[in-house]
Amino acid sequence: MDLLQPALGLFTISFLIFIIVFLILKKFAWKPILSTLKERETSIADSIAAAERVKEEMAQMKAEHEHVLAEAKAERSKILKEAKEAKDQIISEAKTQAQAEAKKIINEAYTAIENQKMAALTDVKNQVGSLVIEVAEKVLRKELSDKAAQEQYIKQQAESIKLN
Repeated sequence: MDLLQPALGLFTISFLIFIIVFLILKKFAWKPILSTLKERETSIADSIAAAERVKEEMAQMKAEHEHVLAEAKAERSKILKEAKEAKDQIISEAKTQAQAEAKKIINEAYTAIENQKMAALTDVKNQVGSLVIEVAEKVLRKELSDKAAQEQYIKQQAESIKLN
């Protein structure tokens, strides 16, 4: 049982050594250790604050990015809408202009056809008139050359007029 009970001398010396080491540590090591711990605590607090600021800045930048992206999408939609309206307007104007040109060309064609038709009719009338004059001239020459046939023809015409 001696082993379980401490000796009074050993206890006293151990206690004195502990007190001396404690006082030496308190005088020389305690302040540097506490100041190092304080610096480390301050450094960690500053790092946490900086991380929080960076986190807030990132959140703000994300919000700004989303806002800019939304504006860009709206601008793109607006530009596409304007481009579509311009395309539709250009197509409509082109169709209207093409229809007007087609009507103009058709009217000019009808006018040209009418003019050619009238010219052809005038030419045919002139040719028919020339042929009639030639035939009449030939008939008159033939009839004027034979006096007896002429008198016979006059009698036939007179009889046919009376019969009608």
